[in-house]
Amino acid sequence: MAWLVLGIAVITEIIWALSLKWAATQASWLASSVPIALSFVNMGLLALAMRGLPAGTAYAVWTGLGAVGVTIFGVMLFGEKLNPVQAGFIGLIIVGVVGTKFFATA
Repeated sequence: MAWLVLGIAVITEIIWALSLKWAATQASWLASSVPIALSFVNMGLLALAMRGLPAGTAYAVWTGLGAVGVTIFGVMLFGEKLNPVQAGFIGLIIVGVVGTKFFATA
């Protein structure tokens, strides 16, 4: 169950970071409030996942997959550039997350 909650927290992390980029392009109350609200949801989910997972494992997976997701969606939604070397290092993050999950005790 903790891994499922962590997966939802990762998705929320990605949406949160992308909402920051969106808020930077808008000048409205809604654009400013969305990242704030998502911050609370995001941290709450991470804290809930940490009840069943070691903090280091949960945080490493959360930040690693969050970074990968934001990079991928940044390229797709905002036309951000990603060169092959960067893509290779993003792949290494995925390998690290898979290894962390595979060798996790919880």
